[in-house]
Amino acid sequence: MTKSPLTQRKWFYILVYLLLVVIAFLPLYTEHPYDPRDTQQVIFEILKRAAVPYAAWGWVFRVLTLAVIGLAVGKPPVGGRAIAAYFGLNYLVIAAVQTHAEIPTYGLAIHTGALVADLLLGLLWLWVAWKDRLRISFSDAPRWRWVLFPLALLAFWTPVAVDGTRFVPNFDPLLLLTSPDYGLAYCLLTPVFLFLLILAYPRVDRLALHVTAFNGLLYGLFNLSHWSNPDTLWMGVMHLPLLVLSIVAVVLAWRMPVEDAERSRA
Repeated sequence: MTKSPLTQRKWFYILVYLLLVVIAFLPLYTEHPYDPRDTQQVIFEILKRAAVPYAAWGWVFRVLTLAVIGLAVGKPPVGGRAIAAYFGLNYLVIAAVQTHAEIPTYGLAIHTGALVADLLLGLLWLWVAWKDRLRISFSDAPRWRWVLFPLALLAFWTPVAVDGTRFVPNFDPLLLLTSPDYGLAYCLLTPVFLFLLILAYPRVDRLALHVTAFNGLLYGLFNLSHWSNPDTLWMGVMHLPLLVLSIVAVVLAWRMPVEDAERSRA
């Protein structure tokens, strides 16, 4: 009897999830020591400052995202590979840009867990592109999946403004192309990618779907903390797409039949 590969065994994905949890809880690196009880605040300070020098490039990621989606619509046979390659590269950009910053109290600070996770995701999806293990066909997706589109649109749009210390809604349509946040922030890029993967399901690599969905779920849960502070309440709303789409993708990943997983490898 031929043994099934590890990627078809449920216990393998439990180990993958445990590894992702360990990575997520890796201690931060800071130039000056910090109290572990302040970890969440240090992470917030990193995220607040990390992408600021690159804000002028935000529109590029929006245009490129729309371009690879357009390619998938016009030429489905190559669109899946293009989407996998693009988002893989974007994760590598986020690893290089969003995971470290100079902050006043602690000097150079690195969000180690996010750095490792983004590198892992980037390399994994570049591998998926190389192996051509993602097939996108928008016309074949069941209608219920399109109900999730507003969540992806919200993440892509990123209708957020800062009013003093508060995050507030800003539904200026121009932000659909000009907001600098989407392509430089893991928590905003990932919901858009997950929505595309949900549309493609089950013609998607099973391991890559599990890793992307569960890692998104972890960070979606971490960001529930935004709901406890009136100043960051709108950021809590902005992280709902990550949480909801990750839950849906995790469920689909577990329900993927073996034959469909094998077909994605063909």
